[in-house]
Amino acid sequence: MTYIERIVNADQTITEKPYTNDQLAEMALWVTEAQAKAEEDQAIESAKAAAQAKLSALGLTTDDLKALGL
Repeated sequence: MTYIERIVNADQTITEKPYTNDQLAEMALWVTEAQAKAEEDQAIESAKAAAQAKLSALGLTTDDLKALGL
C-alpha cells in the first residue's frame, strides 16, 4: 500500500506525492509512542483506583486522604 500526501496549494491546485520511508517510519514511531503512553496512563489510573479502594476499605474517606496529602 502506498500512502500519498495531498497538498492543496494557494491557487487551489492539488499536489500529490508519496510519503518517504523516513516519513512512514516516523509516523509508525508516533503511533507506537501514543499507544505506550495510553497504556501507561491506564496502568496509573488502575493503580490509583486500587489504592483508593484499599484505603476506603480501611475506613478512610476522600477528605481523610486529602488531609494526608494523597
